[in-house]
Amino acid sequence: MNIIDDLNWRGLIKDYSNEEHLRQMFEKPQTIYCGFDPSASSMHIGNFVMISILMRLQRAGHRIIAVAGGATGMIGDPSGKSKERSFLTPETIKQNTECIKNQLSKFLNFDDPSKGILLNNYDWLSKISLLEYLRDYAKYFNINYMLSKDIISLRLENGISLTEFSYMTLQSIDFYKLFKEQNCHIQIGGSDQWGNLTAGLELIRKLEGTDVEAECMTAHLITRSDGKKFGKSEDGALFLDPKLTSPYKLYQFFINQSDEDAIRYLKVFTFLSKEEIEAIEKEHLANLGQRIGQKALAYEVVKIVHGEEKANEAKKMSEVLFSGEVDTLSAESIEELFGSLKVEVSPLKLEDLLIETKAAKSKREAREFINNGAVSINGHKETDPNLLIDSSKTLHSKYVVLRRGKKNYYLAVIK
Repeated sequence: MNIIDDLNWRGLIKDYSNEEHLRQMFEKPQTIYCGFDPSASSMHIGNFVMISILMRLQRAGHRIIAVAGGATGMIGDPSGKSKERSFLTPETIKQNTECIKNQLSKFLNFDDPSKGILLNNYDWLSKISLLEYLRDYAKYFNINYMLSKDIISLRLENGISLTEFSYMTLQSIDFYKLFKEQNCHIQIGGSDQWGNLTAGLELIRKLEGTDVEAECMTAHLITRSDGKKFGKSEDGALFLDPKLTSPYKLYQFFINQSDEDAIRYLKVFTFLSKEEIEAIEKEHLANLGQRIGQKALAYEVVKIVHGEEKANEAKKMSEVLFSGEVDTLSAESIEELFGSLKVEVSPLKLEDLLIETKAAKSKREAREFINNGAVSINGHKETDPNLLIDSSKTLHSKYVVLRRGKKNYYLAVIK
C-alpha cells in the first residue's frame, strides 16, 4: 500500500498541496519535516498524531526531520489563538525545547542521520540579522497574501501584533532552509498550520522557481464523533510525560471512548495493520458491550507511548477494579487507583473501619454490609464485624483496600 493510501485510510490527512504529485514523490525516498512548538514542557496526545505520522513515514523508508521551535517559540504562533500569547522567558523556552527533543527521541530514530535528524530552528533563525530578514526574505511576502490566510484574517478583529504577524515568515524560512540544506521537499503539520505551510511553499517557489519539487500536507485535528475537541480528560490535557499524565489515566481515557470513536482511533493512533483493525472491528461489532475495540485501543496507545510493561500494568489496574483482586497490585498502583480516598487510621475493628473510611454511616449499617457478604479486605471477603484490622492485614506493610459491593472502594493506611 502506498503511504498516501495508508494515511488516507486512517483518516489522517486533511489537505494536500498536490496529492497526485505527492504520490509520485513518495515512490522514492523523501525527506519530510514537521515542527513542534515548545510552549509547554511536554507534548500532549494531540501532538502524538503528528509524531505518529512521522513514525509511519520513517518506517516506510523515508527520512524525517523533527524541528523543535526554539526560535519560533519565542514569537508565538497565532494559529488557533483568539488573542496574543504571553511570552515565555528564554530560559523556559530553552528548557521546554530540551524536553520536547527528549520526548521526540523516544518515538523517532535519530541514531542514523540517513533516517532522521532532530533540529532546533534557533540555530539558524537567531543568526539572521534584521536587515537580512527584511532584504532576503520579508520582501517575498505580500501583505495582501498574508491577510488572506485564516491564521491572520481570523485575528484581525481582535488585533494582531507585528510580532505574531511575522510568525508565518519565520516558519517559511525554516522550510526554505531545510529545502536548501537538507534536501527536504515536504512539510507536514496540523490542519491549523495550512497557511504557514503553503506560505513556506510559496517562498521556496519564489526563490527557487515555480517548477521546483516541493509540497506540503496537513493532518486532521482529531475530534470526537460528537464533534467536540479531542484530547482532554476531566483533569485537563493528556500529556505524554508520565509524570503529568500517568499511563493508567491515559489507558482509562481511551477505554472510555464511544464504540464509533474506538474503531476510528485505532486507525489514527495505533500501528496495527488494516487487516488487524478490521478483525477487531468485526469482533467488536459482534459483541457490543464487551468494549473489545476500546480495550485494544487503550492497550496499544499506552504500549506505544509508555512501553509494553506500563501497558500491561495499566490493563491489570483497570481489570482489578472489576475483579477485586487488589492484592496483586504494586504499592504505586494502589496509590494511583485509590490514593485520593486515603484515610490514616490506627488498628481497629472491621465495622469501625467502614465508618472511618465513610463506607458506612453507622455501626448498624456497617454490620449489615458485613453480614450480607458485601465487604472485602484486600480482595478477600470478610464476614466478622469484630475482625481486627492491623498491620498483619495490610498490603505492602501499610495499605488496606476496602471494597463494599462491586464498585465502591476505600483506602486505609494503618499507622
